[in-house]
Amino acid sequence: MTQKIRIKTGTVEETLLLPLWGRAYETQKSNPRLVDQNAVEIIQQIDYDFSDIEKTQSMSQHGWVARSLHTDKMAHGFIEQHPEATIVNIGCGLDTTFSRIDNGKIMFYELDLPDVIALRQNFYEDSDRHKSIASSFLDTQWFKDIEVRDGLLFLAGGVLCYFNENQIKTFFIQVADYFESCDFYFDSLSPMGMKFAKKQVLKKGGMGISMDGGWGLKPVNALEKWDKRIQVINSIPMSKGMKQGIPFKAKLASTIADMLGVCAMVHMRISHC
Repeated sequence: MTQKIRIKTGTVEETLLLPLWGRAYETQKSNPRLVDQNAVEIIQQIDYDFSDIEKTQSMSQHGWVARSLHTDKMAHGFIEQHPEATIVNIGCGLDTTFSRIDNGKIMFYELDLPDVIALRQNFYEDSDRHKSIASSFLDTQWFKDIEVRDGLLFLAGGVLCYFNENQIKTFFIQVADYFESCDFYFDSLSPMGMKFAKKQVLKKGGMGISMDGGWGLKPVNALEKWDKRIQVINSIPMSKGMKQGIPFKAKLASTIADMLGVCAMVHMRISHC
C-alpha cells in the first residue's frame, strides 16, 4: 500500500486543502458542475481528516467551484485569442487548472512558496510547458523566469486577500514596469467578505492558521486609481450564472452575497497604451 502524504496542520499547507476538497467533492456528485478528476486523485493520496471541512463548508464549497468555473471560462477565452499564451498561476497551491484548460500549446507556470511547490511535487512533474517556480510572488526576481511568446495572463485564486493593499498595489505596479502588457484574473473580497472568510471558512473548517489583516477591495474600480496603466475590464459577482443545481438555501445566501458585493471575479488589464 502506498504511503499517504501528510499535511502540516496549522500552516498555509492546510488551507490549500479547502478548494481542493471543494472540487473533488463536486466531481463525485451525480450531476457535477465541475469535473476535476485530478483533484479526486490528489485527495485520495493525502493523509488528512476532511470531516470538519465536509461538515462546515457546504456554502463555501459552492464558491470554490464557482471560482474554478469562472477561471476556466476566462482562461479558455484568453487562449482562444492567444493560442500560445503564457499563464502564471500565482499562489497555485494544489490547483489543477492546467489539466482542465491545456490546449497543447500554452506555457503554464505554477508559482508558490517553496514548501508548497515541494508538496505539489508529490503529485505533479514539471514538463517543457508546465513549470514550477518556488517563490513568493512578492519577490519579483521570478519575473525573469517567465517566457512570453503570445499573450500573458496571471491567475490568482484565493491568494491576494491574504496580503495588505500596499503589497498588492506595489506588486501590480512592478508587473506594469516589467511586462509590456498582461491580464489578471482574480477573486476579490470586500471588507465584509474578509470577515466572513476568517470566521466561517478558516475557523469553522478546523484550520489552525490565523488570518490577520488582509485585503478587502470595494469598489473594484478603485484599482484604476493606483496607476494609469491599470484598467478594470469587468467585475462579476462570484455566484453570477453559478446557481443552477445548488440547494435553495445556498442560492438564497449566494444571491444576498452577490447583492452586497461580498466576493467578485475581477478581470484587470495592465497596458502601456
